[in-house]
Amino acid sequence: MSGRGVGWTTASQELTAAVRPAKQFLTYVSSGPFQYAVAEALRLPDTYYDGLRAGLRAKRDLLSGGLAQAGFAVYRPAGTYFVTTDIRPLGATDGFAFCRSLPERAGVVAIPNAVFYDHREAGSLFVRFAFCKKTEVLQEAVDRLKRPA
Repeated sequence: MSGRGVGWTTASQELTAAVRPAKQFLTYVSSGPFQYAVAEALRLPDTYYDGLRAGLRAKRDLLSGGLAQAGFAVYRPAGTYFVTTDIRPLGATDGFAFCRSLPERAGVVAIPNAVFYDHREAGSLFVRFAFCKKTEVLQEAVDRLKRPA
């Protein structure tokens, strides 16, 4: 249940900045209330998961293909719902700067992979896009990314 963090904090900017790195890793741990949902999900028939897998594969392929057409070097995942890309073919080398400018340039967001690295410079050339979205949202994102900047 990644991204389903439970809880919140209100604090000074300094304290929030200190809490943020810990929260990044804690939000990937399912909380107690979600355990009931997991138990229900385990009761679903295999056909549900067959359809889910096929749908996610189609979305992965749509986004991966569109990103490649837009000029990214694409690392097509076998699992997860994120597509990692290399931004060097687009003339970029700073994932943070690239991701900060992307919403204004294309109306699309990405996450710099460097936030997941102990040595940020090792991940600075890579950004990731999520494909756990509606198909029409992914198609719009692909169309926007293919437009010249």
